[in-house]
Amino acid sequence: MRLKTIAAFVVAAGLSVGGAYLASGWVEQRSAAAVTSTLIDGEHEYISVTTDGLLVALGGQAPDEATRFRIVSAVGRVVDPDRIVDNMDVRAATQIEAPRFSVEMLRNGDGISLIGLVPERGDEAESEIAIVERLSDVAGEGGVTNMLESASYPVPLNWDRALDFAIDALRELERSKISVSADLVEITAISNSPEDQRNIESRLARRGPEGVRLALRISAPRPVITPFTLRFTLDAEGRAAFDACSADTPASRSRILRAATEAGQIEKPDCAIGLGVPSPNWAEAVEIAIAGLKDMGGGSLTFSDADVTLIALDTTPQGTFDRVVGEIDAALPDVFSMHAVLPEKVEVNAEGEDLIPEFTATRSPEGLVQLRGRLNDDSIEQIVGSFARAQFGSDNVYLATRDDPGLPQNWAVRVLAALEGLATLENGSALVQEDYVEIRGTTGDKQASDTISRMLADKLGDAENFELFVRYDELLDTTLNIPTPEECVSRINTIIDGAKIVFEPSSSEITPDASRTIDRIAEIARQCERVKMEIGGHTDSQGREVMNEELSQQRADAVLAALLSRRVLTGNMTARGYGEAQPIADNSTEEGREANRRIEFKLLTDARAAATPEAPAEDGTAETSEETETPSE
Repeated sequence: MRLKTIAAFVVAAGLSVGGAYLASGWVEQRSAAAVTSTLIDGEHEYISVTTDGLLVALGGQAPDEATRFRIVSAVGRVVDPDRIVDNMDVRAATQIEAPRFSVEMLRNGDGISLIGLVPERGDEAESEIAIVERLSDVAGEGGVTNMLESASYPVPLNWDRALDFAIDALRELERSKISVSADLVEITAISNSPEDQRNIESRLARRGPEGVRLALRISAPRPVITPFTLRFTLDAEGRAAFDACSADTPASRSRILRAATEAGQIEKPDCAIGLGVPSPNWAEAVEIAIAGLKDMGGGSLTFSDADVTLIALDTTPQGTFDRVVGEIDAALPDVFSMHAVLPEKVEVNAEGEDLIPEFTATRSPEGLVQLRGRLNDDSIEQIVGSFARAQFGSDNVYLATRDDPGLPQNWAVRVLAALEGLATLENGSALVQEDYVEIRGTTGDKQASDTISRMLADKLGDAENFELFVRYDELLDTTLNIPTPEECVSRINTIIDGAKIVFEPSSSEITPDASRTIDRIAEIARQCERVKMEIGGHTDSQGREVMNEELSQQRADAVLAALLSRRVLTGNMTARGYGEAQPIADNSTEEGREANRRIEFKLLTDARAAATPEAPAEDGTAETSEETETPSE
């Protein structure tokens, strides 16, 4: 009986423990499911849930303390808060990013407005008040409207340079908007003329701060074109060109350029948009005339306001000429009147012969002008001589002409017009005949061909046959401020004096620290791509002579390759290794050996000689030094 009682107690205890275990497991599962569901609904599924009996442990990383508190509160609504074990971590707080400092500057007739956020400065000379004071003298009656705010954060790199550049630009530009940040300056402005626009763009681009991008949007008012001129030529081989082109609207320009490209092969077609068009049907008239010129097989077409002159090729059949001229004349809109000429073959006097009455003028690159040929009489000679001296300078004109009373009455007008056209060129020649005028030469003015065409069309009349062979050379363009060859080398000298290029020991590899120096040299070299220079490598006398020569060549090649990799056109640059053959200091001292380890940029020719192959070359000697290391024996 006693054993039965004990057994009953044992069985009851086992059933109690088993029931408790099953109940605990059921509670754990229910709690885990309820908590997980709550976390998912709150988009906190990144938190882990672990149950141990009645306890619910939360793990993982909360983004911040507020989120952590919301998670614990949400879980406390589905289980007893006393059962929650909070094992969550909180993500470390990130440092607050500095704001983007920027300033918007607006200048017009009503004064200057400033708005933006600038760094807070302890120095009053650099505060936002100082910015206002720097502009107060140019603000006019409207004064400076200051809407600047400041914030106490570190000053960004290049901020001061960008701001100083923007303030200087605003002082120059009376109608402008300038946006400034540490890495970008955007300038929108209105200039007085297209020439002023080019000057402003060139000046600002040259002065742009290092390390700051520059975006320029300089506009110019449409010029008044008078006479409203267009001159189009097409040769027998299908090569086309605009000596002058004017349009009244962008749509009109597109129509004219499309007609020109359909007529012949034309390089870089362009057309100026301006005021003064004689008829709203200008583009239609030009299209009709160009199509007719193509049908005729070539020639020249000149529009001077509403007067149209068509000069056919001297090889054009008479029947073709008559047919095409009739079709064009019938199709031209009202207002336009056409004069067509089928010329005889143009002949130019051979050297030593004087069969055809003509006058010639030549202008050398040095500015010397020679006038030869025929003039009507002594009074005309005095007029032409005085006009030439006024145009080219009294000491630059040589007059060697002879009288010919049989010349046409308008001969003097033709000669003076040709001299006026020649005066717009840097160098060239002018030829005048009874029915033909030709001007050739080189200029630094992109609009020179347009200018000469308008002037000749206006002064020679609508029945005159003239040709222009004008070449634009950017090296002669003063608005581009392209440095001279000497300036190219001098600027490279200045850069290298401040931060020399260094190579790895016994290697031609340029060190990373010298990369910025190469970048700055490349900026200058891009403006000097037509200047012929030699990059010479030199070493001291330590080591074998052959090894030094090879290393110097490799280092010169490395500099050339580094410039090429920075998109510098290096066609006019050569690399040559001299080794130890040309020391400039004593190799017995460390200072002397350091001086001998160098790279030299040597000027090989003058820029004008490089631009004109037939001109003689002129050697220069400007050099730059760079610090390198030589190999040991």
